[in-house]
Amino acid sequence: CVFEHVYFASPASEIFGQSVLIARERMGEQLAREAPADADLVMPMPDSGRSAANGFARISGVPYREGIVPNRYVGRTFIKPTQEQRRAAVRLKLNVVSEMVADKRVVVVDDSIVRGTTTREKMKQLREAGAAEIHLRISCPPIRHPCFFGVDFATRGQLIAHNRDIEQIRDFLGVDSLAFLSLEGLLSTMDRESASYCTACYSGDYRIDIEHPETGVVVGEGQGKMF
Repeated sequence: CVFEHVYFASPASEIFGQSVLIARERMGEQLAREAPADADLVMPMPDSGRSAANGFARISGVPYREGIVPNRYVGRTFIKPTQEQRRAAVRLKLNVVSEMVADKRVVVVDDSIVRGTTTREKMKQLREAGAAEIHLRISCPPIRHPCFFGVDFATRGQLIAHNRDIEQIRDFLGVDSLAFLSLEGLLSTMDRESASYCTACYSGDYRIDIEHPETGVVVGEGQGKMF
């Protein structure tokens, strides 16, 4: 599961012999090459966007700053069971430092967008804090397909990117520009051969036959894109 490298794993860990922290920095570096932005500062969406933001800043030459501060006592928000609980957790979890972002063109680097709950709320708070421009950069491709292998986005309706193009997602999130790391770019940061990784949530290629829980249709390698 390449999403382990992107989001779930501790940055201090190794997966398949590869440092997660270094992999995430590589993702940020590749993202800066693919989707640069004119900005005054680069900041991460804590905590899992930090390594990628460091990589983005290194390649882009834009100064790295931390303008969104996490509350350590609130857990990850996208795995909360209800939308209202996720919204409440977002309000408690992350705080914007207005002195850091006021009148600045900011690049915000996050590791992924699943439902968009956290991201939309934080972009709104950045606007309220006076950010002049917000350029959102995501260090993985859009998550357009459900995961049937244990990650908590098993239905299409939960995914902000399923029926939206990039411009529609940008408008929904309220940012000035939005870009995702390409799938090819993501896989180029991995140490193993590309075929070693499950990329079903990005590509719709599930590799094995599996019954779709919403439709009952059996999908397999190369067939997942039909839903």
